[in-house]
Amino acid sequence: MSLAPRERILVALDTPDLDAAVALATRLRGQVGGYKVGLEICSAVGVPQIVSAMTAVGGSVFLDLKLHDIPNTVAGAVRAVCNLGPAVQMLTLHCSGGSAMLRAAVNAAQSMPYRPLLLGVTVLTSLDATALAGELRVTSDITDYVVHLARMAQDCGLDGVVASPHEVSAIRTACPHVRIVTPGIRPQWAAEGDQRRVMTPAAALRAGADYLVIGRPITAPPAIIGDPVTAVARILAELEQE
Repeated sequence: MSLAPRERILVALDTPDLDAAVALATRLRGQVGGYKVGLEICSAVGVPQIVSAMTAVGGSVFLDLKLHDIPNTVAGAVRAVCNLGPAVQMLTLHCSGGSAMLRAAVNAAQSMPYRPLLLGVTVLTSLDATALAGELRVTSDITDYVVHLARMAQDCGLDGVVASPHEVSAIRTACPHVRIVTPGIRPQWAAEGDQRRVMTPAAALRAGADYLVIGRPITAPPAIIGDPVTAVARILAELEQE
């Protein structure tokens, strides 16, 4: 899909502090494509309040709730999100909830006047093959498992998936038309932190990612970078060379 480099960047506002999130979004207004808001800030201040605040700033919201429950409950949650309006550009659900849950979410969204893009979370970037096999007893190769989940999401009518950059190329081959949102993005000048399957922004784009979720490298950049605005400019310069 044809997107400008800045449109591909979704900044992860992983903070419980609404004022801090709004301040950062205001500083980055017009320089990035949107903002990922997840469980931390949504649990602290509530989903409608954070969406309203981002709307006032002028930013689109990637609502990363990772819904995972029985189909009826997830369908109700999806309808509630749809009622928040066009400020919510994307909403996540766990593929591991199964096809009945995913189809219920799609049907719920299609019944509403407005629907965000529905994205299926495949395997968290904090998990590696060892954790997947040893703790979760998933014995498939991690790439094969992620592609299986991506195909299921596509077959259920979801718009896209969330996956580690290491699986993007395989997903793009198997599901050429789905949107791929990629966390685990770490420029060479940033620390990996608790992420395991990471890649630089430019490499993820070359692999076939559509959107790049970037948190700490922008929100808490290393001293050599200085501040979030400079961090975004540095990442954009790297992407514009592609």
